[in-house]
Amino acid sequence: MATQSDGGTASTAGKSRIGHPLLRPAALRPGDVVQLVGTSGWVHADRAAAAMSALAAWGLRPRLGENALKTHYYLAGTDEERLADLNAAFRDPEVRAVICLRGGYGAQRIVDGLDVDAVRADPKLFMGFSDITALHVALWCEAGLSTVHGPRLSNLHDGARRALMTTDPVVVAADEKEDTVGVRVPGRAEGTLLGGNLTMLATTVGTRHRLDLTGAILLIENVSEEPYRVDRSIVQLKRSGWLDGVAGVALGQFTECEDDDERSPTVQQVLAEQFGSLGVPVLGGLPIGHGDEQAVVALGVPAVLDADAGTLTTQPAGV
Repeated sequence: MATQSDGGTASTAGKSRIGHPLLRPAALRPGDVVQLVGTSGWVHADRAAAAMSALAAWGLRPRLGENALKTHYYLAGTDEERLADLNAAFRDPEVRAVICLRGGYGAQRIVDGLDVDAVRADPKLFMGFSDITALHVALWCEAGLSTVHGPRLSNLHDGARRALMTTDPVVVAADEKEDTVGVRVPGRAEGTLLGGNLTMLATTVGTRHRLDLTGAILLIENVSEEPYRVDRSIVQLKRSGWLDGVAGVALGQFTECEDDDERSPTVQQVLAEQFGSLGVPVLGGLPIGHGDEQAVVALGVPAVLDADAGTLTTQPAGV
């Protein structure tokens, strides 16, 4: 069903690549084990300790993956070590959630080794953002798993607790302080919320993990990319057919995405030009991404994008 951008409504669910039914893990309860894994960039031990303290304060039992604090160049250990920790967490029946310690770079190097059978057999909550987009996409395409987008290791705020430990819907309102708040196309759309970091989505094009965004709401954010690079990534998604049939676009934070060249458009102008031509509702200004304040939302779940009201409402990842 095509989305209307004049106040109408569209409703259809995004589909995983293999058409797998949606898997929604159980919300966390006090006493549950949470495994912290290093899938990407290396992590300071004190930051990992702070995250464990925050999780323990919520009544959870956090523990570190065996290789979580290792280093290999700029990575949290070798590909084999990082993949081993990730799969061990998904295979362990005691673990009820898997949280990535940070993004950076590296998840894409191990994504094809993911133990999808273990994920399907025992669905767990999974949380991360930025580079972790590669894993969000793979978990959706291969298993239909709903996941949690956010937050950074040093910012385990109450929004993250609610996303992991309750089954309440989440309403994120456009924030006037966000740079992209002026990018908006009126209308209302319903669909599965999918996406994440724009650069990672663009680099996933051509792999076996292709998001089917037909009838879905695309969420994107980015950091440290000049406007022409943002434009290039969006054009890549368009030319690859990813945006064919998309129901709506939710724009998160585009942090440090400037160019001093006087001939350069702003990132807001790029977003308005590229998405304004799709004929679907578009809502900018959502505090989701690399900013200091980051809302936490589920991916792979039903959502409503209301550009007229300035809100994105999502169902929880857990049940």
